[in-house]
This record gives sequence, C-alpha cells and structure tokens, in this order.
Amino acid sequence: MTVPELLHSAKTVAVVGLSDKPDRPSYSVAKRLQTKGFTIIPVNPRLKEWEGLKSYPYVSSIPEDISIDIIDVFRISDATPDVVRDVLKRKSGPRAIWLQSGIINAESRKLAEDAGIFYIEDDCLGVEARILPNVA
Repeated sequence: MTVPELLHSAKTVAVVGLSDKPDRPSYSVAKRLQTKGFTIIPVNPRLKEWEGLKSYPYVSSIPEDISIDIIDVFRISDATPDVVRDVLKRKSGPRAIWLQSGIINAESRKLAEDAGIFYIEDDCLGVEARILPNVA
C-alpha cells in the first residue's frame, strides 16, 4: 500500500491526542481532514467530546462496530508503543497507524508491522491529505 492509495480509500480517522484547543496541531489537522471528507473519531481521555463528537479515552474503547481506517497519533515518541499496543486490543484493526511529524519510534513500527498494519511515521497526515479534493 502507498500513502496516496491509503488516503484515497480511507474514510475514518481516529485522532489520538486530539486537543480541543484550536491553536494545537492536532485540532487543525483534524479540522483539515474533516474538510477532506474524513470522519473523525476523537481519542483523548481528558475530553468528553470534540466539536460535538463523542471522544473516547483510548482506541480500544471505541466500539468494535465502528470501523477505523487510520489511527493518527499526536503523542510523544516514547508513548507510541503503548498506543500501538492499545490499538492491537481491537478485534478489527486499522488499515494504518500514522505518527505525526517529529514522532518516530522503532518499537511502534515493529509492533504495527508485525501485526500487518501499514505504518507511517514522522509525517503530517494533514499535509499529505492536500492531494485530496475538498468534499465537506
């Protein structure tokens, strides 16, 4: 799979570490993804909701009947292996785990790839999504 193939076929993005503060990168990236037609699932144990959407404390707490294409991670590099392990608790895994710009972790990469999940790190999903037309 390539990044363009993923972006053209994905519909749902769970944003781990999504902030309710408009000046934070996670907020602006999630808003950009919405304008591109993605369904956003907020994941942050400190939020009850984001922009009117129910927020989940962890990826594993998202109901199994909700399909997730991409897990977009806004957490420090050292926290990402725990995020990936949490993702792997779901019966239906995502198609991709995406670590935002500046976030790199070899253990997270190995966990995801060993589980057969497409893995991207140190790249901004919001920037890459520019290739898509606005649909919202």
